[in-house]
Amino acid sequence: MPVNPAHTALWPAPHASEAVDATVHVPGSKSVTNRALVLAALASEPGWLRRPLRSRDTLLMAAALREMGVGIEETVSSSSSVAAGPDRAGEAWRVLPAGLRGPAAVDVGNAGTVMRFLPPVAALADGPVRFDGDPRAYERPLNGVIDALRVLGARIEDDDRGALPLTVHGSGGLDGGTVEIDASSSSQFVSALLLSAPRFNQGVEVRHIGSSLPSVPHIRMTVDMLRAVGAQVDSPESGGEPNVWRVTPGALLGRDLTIEPDLSNAQPFLAAALVTGGRVLVPDWPARTTQPGDRLREIFTEMGGSCELADYGLVFTGSGSIHGIDVDLGDVGELTPGIAAVAALADSPSTLRGVAHLRLHETDRLAALTKEINELGGDVTETADGLHIRPRRLHGGIFHTYDDHRMATAGAIIGLAVPGVQIENVATTAKTLPDFPELWTGMLGV
Repeated sequence: MPVNPAHTALWPAPHASEAVDATVHVPGSKSVTNRALVLAALASEPGWLRRPLRSRDTLLMAAALREMGVGIEETVSSSSSVAAGPDRAGEAWRVLPAGLRGPAAVDVGNAGTVMRFLPPVAALADGPVRFDGDPRAYERPLNGVIDALRVLGARIEDDDRGALPLTVHGSGGLDGGTVEIDASSSSQFVSALLLSAPRFNQGVEVRHIGSSLPSVPHIRMTVDMLRAVGAQVDSPESGGEPNVWRVTPGALLGRDLTIEPDLSNAQPFLAAALVTGGRVLVPDWPARTTQPGDRLREIFTEMGGSCELADYGLVFTGSGSIHGIDVDLGDVGELTPGIAAVAALADSPSTLRGVAHLRLHETDRLAALTKEINELGGDVTETADGLHIRPRRLHGGIFHTYDDHRMATAGAIIGLAVPGVQIENVATTAKTLPDFPELWTGMLGV
């Protein structure tokens, strides 16, 4: 197989010679965009997604739904790039629900939302739907979704792997009912079942029986978005039974939804203000959101910055000092690489806890962060469920990304303060943050 040159190319991470002072328009949320696509595809009438993220993960989701018969019409302003600038308002997708059908072939890439959210949708299709993806996708757990769907009445062929590749033999509907799952390795197992549940004959009752549940804000995001399109959901945060979610069967409404900026993808830009003692404005930061990235306001403030949330967006300002932190990131694990990068530049040690599940993401993020920061002269130790980081003077070198977008942005953060950092395969950021190198250099005025 030929090697993609982008995967071996080295990108010199820009070094900041002065404090940043920039406005950064962050593209739409991947998590919101892909949930909205699924809900719109299952609705009883057409809907609109405005300012959607156009990245590898979301384009894979759209392509998969089209493959199963859903109409998705894209309108992209001819004067804007896929990076989010002021012209983002001109971007929209019109979703036209249709009878879901097979045979169909779905490429999930290495997108957790695609590989986990769409098998329940495929169970509603009339005909077989084959799922395949990148080599790393074969290693990511899917057993929670596969086993649950079988209990609920679906027929799935996976050669007993509990992982890709697999075929869902859709019969045009699914009984639904009550199911127990262990979602300790991914909250997406819960979200996957809830998103399609209104179309199940009996709806669904999902009971999480595992010892822990990571990324709970993402489940709250799923519940809020279901309610916004007319679904009836009983959930723990609304007074329901702990670790139990119930969705009533019923029609979903087509909505006109504007996608929020991706707050997790805002992380490297806020980190730039913290690392350089500068100032970054992120327009349209929502006053209320279920996105895990909103917790950056609290975490990065504790690490030495300050923020102001106004009607026009979030202003984050660095103080010129970076402090270590002891923090449980179990609910917001996707923020760990960026926080680890900042912690490696701090004036005191940090302990990041509650993120053992990161070993099952795009790569084993705990092992990857440890290796890459240490090879730049750092002192990072893996713990049972996280990292312990003792700041040391770092030096330049190659920062490998393992085809993981958040590893690439973590390397860019370190490169702001450490001359000579080169990032392998920065193009992997296109998974969720199109044109990251251009946004990054634009922030720095390069």
